[in-house]
Amino acid sequence: MAVDAFDYTLPEASVAQVPLEPRDSARLLDATDAGGGLHHRTVRDLPGLIRPGDVIVLNETRVLSARLHLTKPTGGAVEVLLLEEGDEGWWEALVRPGRRLSEGVRLELEGAPVAEVGPRLPHGRRNIRLLDPALPSRAGVMPLPPYITAPLADPERYQTVYGARPGSAAAPTAGLHLTLELLERCREAGAQVVKVDLSVGLDTFRPVTAERPEDHVMHSERFSVPEATWKACLSAERVVAVGTTTVRALEAAWTSGESEGRTRLFITPGYSFGVVDVMMTNFHLPRSSLLLMLAAFCGPRWRDIYAEALRTGYRFLSFGDAMIATRVTE
Repeated sequence: MAVDAFDYTLPEASVAQVPLEPRDSARLLDATDAGGGLHHRTVRDLPGLIRPGDVIVLNETRVLSARLHLTKPTGGAVEVLLLEEGDEGWWEALVRPGRRLSEGVRLELEGAPVAEVGPRLPHGRRNIRLLDPALPSRAGVMPLPPYITAPLADPERYQTVYGARPGSAAAPTAGLHLTLELLERCREAGAQVVKVDLSVGLDTFRPVTAERPEDHVMHSERFSVPEATWKACLSAERVVAVGTTTVRALEAAWTSGESEGRTRLFITPGYSFGVVDVMMTNFHLPRSSLLLMLAAFCGPRWRDIYAEALRTGYRFLSFGDAMIATRVTE
């Protein structure tokens, strides 16, 4: 299986630059029809697709204001993108420009030292120690994906309404469409709503560059599946996962037998799903690990779904529209 099999042409005009208002007005391409039909809906129609006994699972992570615009002691500009917090104030980060920054250099904000440059890490990353733990909330900027070039008027629009724990470098984007009122209507339709926590890393959105998926080095992400969530999933009629990050957390718990930890789980065609029955997700970049997960979930039909979405003007990627599909069964 070559990565080329997961390529498609994504026109620039199909990439959403701003989110729709209200949140649940986004389009929803419904691929849950057992007969194979595709139906055009909106996200606010989601409760009509829910059955009694369903368990809807959300990723409650919040995006950290992780992009910092700092300066070197000499005055040169440095951009730091915090990826994941470690111990004693140290963070794994991307630093630009980073090659000439020596270990021990203190970066400044408005003339005051606020961060220290640490050792180099694999894949072009650096350790950065924050001298002020509150720096991200005080001076950080929301780290929108590079394909979004329009300014975001309200940073909360890149957060889910139910997010709880800051720690992600990117949003669990399928959840951006949901409102508290919509979730309440899903409960009224007979669903239970529970949560997991998976810290979303930037590598999630990057293309798979290896020629074969099995040669791709998957990034590691922290996950946690509460006991109450796991019990609800085991007794559910159907597990409806909102977003690929939610799928990854649940399937990581299934494959590892652990309720929390770190996972490098890379879901590709041929993977046998143990938990998730229905997935709601946005439309993903060509050759991305997220698209390979969708192909594993939907089978070859993913191409028909994407072709229909492109033909009918759906908006793609983080601020785009969504789809919902049932897991393919052999």
